[in-house]
Amino acid sequence: MPPKNPTTPEADDRLERELTGLKNEYERLRDDKVRAEQDLSHLEHQLRELEEAAVAAYGTADPRELTRLLEEKRAENARLVGEYRQHIADVKKDLEKVEQDFAGE
Repeated sequence: MPPKNPTTPEADDRLERELTGLKNEYERLRDDKVRAEQDLSHLEHQLRELEEAAVAAYGTADPRELTRLLEEKRAENARLVGEYRQHIADVKKDLEKVEQDFAGE
């Protein structure tokens, strides 16, 4: 008896289909890699621009230092709003006094 040949036409077709699928998957993965590299390059460029803008505007690009500066600005704004609120209350009080004085004459 001759040895059994493991390469039948069906096995060849299966291998060819598998190879085609693997090639397609490789192409898709290569395209994904190219897109990821482009995205990374774009994001690195954008980060550099933002860091430069932060240094120009605030003197630093360090996130902790920027957070500290933001907290200082928020505290200053809260203080200013409080002062303005008190000023408005004082103006209203003075206006009421003038109206009372005027009505009492």
